[in-house]
Amino acid sequence: MDLNYVRAWLDADPDPETKSELQVMLNNNDQQQIESLFAGRLSFGTAGLRAALGPGPMRMNRLTVSQTSKGLADFLNSNREHYLDKHDRLSIVIGYDGRKNSEIFARDSAEIMQAEGVHVYLFDEMVPTPLVAFASKNLGSSAAVVITASHNPPADNGYKVFLGGMTGHSQITPPQDSEIAAAIASVAELNPSNRSSGYEMIGEEQTNDYLSRASQLVDSVAESKLTIVHTAMHGVGWKMAEKVLVQAGFKNLHPVESQMLPDGTFPTVEFPNPEEPGAMDLAIEKAKRVNADLIVANDPDADRLAAGVRHNGEYQMLSGNQLGILLADYVAKNHSTGTLAASYVSSNQIIDLAKFYGLDFELTATGFKWISKVKDLIFGFEEALGYCVDPQFTADKDGLTAALLISVIADQLHQKGQTLIDRLEQIAEFTGFYETDQISLRLASNKHVAETVSRIKSAGELSANGQTIQITDLVEIDPRLDMLEIKFDENSKALIRASGTEPKVKCYLETKGVNAEQAKKKLAEIRNTVEKILK
Repeated sequence: MDLNYVRAWLDADPDPETKSELQVMLNNNDQQQIESLFAGRLSFGTAGLRAALGPGPMRMNRLTVSQTSKGLADFLNSNREHYLDKHDRLSIVIGYDGRKNSEIFARDSAEIMQAEGVHVYLFDEMVPTPLVAFASKNLGSSAAVVITASHNPPADNGYKVFLGGMTGHSQITPPQDSEIAAAIASVAELNPSNRSSGYEMIGEEQTNDYLSRASQLVDSVAESKLTIVHTAMHGVGWKMAEKVLVQAGFKNLHPVESQMLPDGTFPTVEFPNPEEPGAMDLAIEKAKRVNADLIVANDPDADRLAAGVRHNGEYQMLSGNQLGILLADYVAKNHSTGTLAASYVSSNQIIDLAKFYGLDFELTATGFKWISKVKDLIFGFEEALGYCVDPQFTADKDGLTAALLISVIADQLHQKGQTLIDRLEQIAEFTGFYETDQISLRLASNKHVAETVSRIKSAGELSANGQTIQITDLVEIDPRLDMLEIKFDENSKALIRASGTEPKVKCYLETKGVNAEQAKKKLAEIRNTVEKILK
């Protein structure tokens, strides 16, 4: 460990809090902790950066953000001809959420990018990620950055990048990710000093344009009697969700007050992810109090959507696959051509749905960086609560417009005395009866995750119900499919992969049956087998 580098970092750090943390470690000669913070630098990949806040190059802080912004500016300047905007200049949209330090990270980024010759449009308040993605395309900017850690634990923050030009205002993919990473690594100054406050503030006009576009996605609902509960998970979703839903005609909205406003400490949830156990408890309690028909939940940056429904007097949360199929069904009925897409780990029911409506379909590698680039895309989803219902204008997942569409679907069914569950049963009649499940194993670190996946891969095969079943490493078939596949039969499989954003092993289970009961029984058998493998 180079203590001279550690001291240089300490001297350059403009943040009193992280500066003090590192100084205490040096005073206490806490070599183990210092080594962990200076063991390398945060890896910049297709998700940008995401890590816990703290001092040193392995954490999110003002220095890592400033170096990243300088590197991104250098990348754009080096590839200027590919990313010029409609004004024949380089430009970038920057937004931020309500997490700790998000605003100051956004301002550091704006000052550095502006000084490096990239015209900056900085949002004048915290905003949902989908609004930044929309504004990037609406303004035709060269790139966009959102300071957010999405649904990660409270201690985290992140730096998410979208690119214009050939990337189409969507998330970055190879080789641009590695090229940007190389540019960041080449930044010489620990705290780039070339800065400018001459950036342009934006906000109201982009918000109004987004709302105008959202209104075009659905017919307005006249005098809707649907009662909706919304939770923002202490994020930035409520303000925009309310506007999107009210302008469509949904007046009977009930926010979960204790989770309605942005709060980077996330006081009511350990993990601000609607998929986590207990995260939806307050929303369900609220729904019971107001006798709600529908529950909609956005994650903290509002690019994801969860939904629950009252069915036969009980509240039931929909899985990401169920919600994806409902939205795909709605979009498909309104298009005569186009492609429905889903990530490889999402339900294959999307294939049968597309065939029924005479549409094209495509399964992609995990992540909207791939889904958003599907040719002639009209709808794309991933089972982790991500839905793109308007790829022409927002080339990424959007939990706000998805909330609008599922509310319209629920309202149409409500008028017939039906629910979203009823519609899923109707869809199964022409696609076949699919059942999916997920096992999410949270471990101590990414190292433990890698070891667990490696152990399963090295086994090569397993025994189940008297059969020997092969474990296939899909990366050998497609380098983007970094996961293991266990095929139990033609319609039954398990996929195992490491999470790209958290220390988790994620397992995706699916089967298809001639009826719901058969499919449920087969799925239970698969789950039992996979749980044994994980142990």
